[in-house]
Amino acid sequence: MYTILLLLFCIAFIIVASTRFKLHPFLALLAASLLFGIFSGLPLDELIKTINDGFGGTIGGIGIIIIAGLIIGTFLEKSGGAYTLANLVLKIIGPKRVHMAMGFIGYFVSIPVFADSGFIIVSPLNRALTKKAKLSLAGTAVALSLGLMASHTMVPPTPGPIAAAGILGADLGQVILFGLMTSVPALLVCILFAKKIGSKIFIDPAPKLTEEQINTQLKNAPSVFKSFIPIVVPIILIVLRSFAEYPTMPFGDGTFKYAIGFVGNPVVALLIGMVLSFTLPKKLDKEMLSTSGWIGEALTSAAIIILITGAGGAFGKVLQTSDISSLLENNVSNGNLGIWLPFLIAAGIKTAQGSSTVAIITTASIIAPLMPTMGFDTEVSKALAVIAIGAGASLVSHANDSFFWVVTQMSDMKVNQGYRTHSLGTAILGFSAMIVLTIISLII
Repeated sequence: MYTILLLLFCIAFIIVASTRFKLHPFLALLAASLLFGIFSGLPLDELIKTINDGFGGTIGGIGIIIIAGLIIGTFLEKSGGAYTLANLVLKIIGPKRVHMAMGFIGYFVSIPVFADSGFIIVSPLNRALTKKAKLSLAGTAVALSLGLMASHTMVPPTPGPIAAAGILGADLGQVILFGLMTSVPALLVCILFAKKIGSKIFIDPAPKLTEEQINTQLKNAPSVFKSFIPIVVPIILIVLRSFAEYPTMPFGDGTFKYAIGFVGNPVVALLIGMVLSFTLPKKLDKEMLSTSGWIGEALTSAAIIILITGAGGAFGKVLQTSDISSLLENNVSNGNLGIWLPFLIAAGIKTAQGSSTVAIITTASIIAPLMPTMGFDTEVSKALAVIAIGAGASLVSHANDSFFWVVTQMSDMKVNQGYRTHSLGTAILGFSAMIVLTIISLII
């Protein structure tokens, strides 16, 4: 019981330190690792070794993947490729179905680009279309924000799900497949909610960019094909590798399987996507590849995420050295929470401290030593656990989340309107995703 209470104290410490006292999540996770190790009776020399092993092992597994993914996203954002993708989705769905168009635009844009950046990029287009359709900005902005949140928390190569897959040892290809299967139906529910809430709260969508300015941005952006390639190729390669490793051996056991296994390795696949993203600018100059250019900007963002992920891995490693798995075994089995346990932990951390990525990494670190106890010892169950964590980390976005303020301020929403629209919408997204995921887990 003492060890369980110590774990709960450390989780509370992470939340309070990073929210009330504004301590960086990296330091909060590292401090929690030291606190848990010391007060659980772990010898000090072994504690330091455990923290180093957890930190280094986690970064070694997913560091390059996160860097490559963020470089792809930065080049898509800066070149205007993300805008091209948004325009394509709009043409496919149709300008009259603005809510659905915005939801799926957000969904596709946020796979390579952070949700905050994605909303800023697409917001001018959203305003122009909403004005043309004579709709409320409240509904279309929420459809866009929930589309961004759905893929941001559940579909690699966004950093959170990649980090969780690395910490839990889940196959990235299966995480992508189950993430798509779970998040798309949940997004459809959210689009219905967005239409409903838009009919109750009217916000004038007065465009901040004229249609002519939008067309100018599209004219300078890369083609649809070029914009899709850096995203689609890595995903296809990773998924093909997962298929190749099925027990039925669909690609045989020869050279082709070996080749797919190599190029479909997440590190290699994302590096291929990164190189392909260099074709997005009209002219690739040396400045873009410098420390002060696009690459430098991406690496700065990546460094923060990698440090937090590494600290999360250290925390998880310290937990693994304790007897917490055996202590929690009866509670987990008797509680019969199953796939809902990681969801609830992630939801609690996300709601308390605001960052979806931190919530995903922290929850994965907590859940990692409990996976065998929970019965999550197969490749499929590990992938499902990653998606459950992502679903939990999508709710609830409110005042302690930077994304909440991006959505409300760029959509002319009052704070109370933000709670009624965006915050409530993230709760609907998370629970809808978990219902879908539960059904999938029962079928498979």
